[in-house]
Amino acid sequence: MAKISANYEVVYIVDPAQGEEGVAATVAKFRDLAEQHGSAVEVEEWGTRRLAYPINFKNEGYYVLMSFTSGPEFPKELDRVFRITEGVMRSLIVCKGE
Repeated sequence: MAKISANYEVVYIVDPAQGEEGVAATVAKFRDLAEQHGSAVEVEEWGTRRLAYPINFKNEGYYVLMSFTSGPEFPKELDRVFRITEGVMRSLIVCKGE
């Protein structure tokens, strides 16, 4: 039987060189996208932290944890948008189950 909806957790790192407004706009963009395609959206901003290893010659990143409930097709689209968005350094989407 196919899954109707599941709980997902996303961690993504935004380049802090965009400035406070740029980071806030990126976080708001992904929050709005998750609210359009899912429900029970929670966003927890961890702030700027030192990276374990440099990514694109940068040593710091702005970490954001987002959890939501959606159908199985939305995380694929979300991953695609993460990859093409300027300023997103890394992202990881995990299915926590039903």
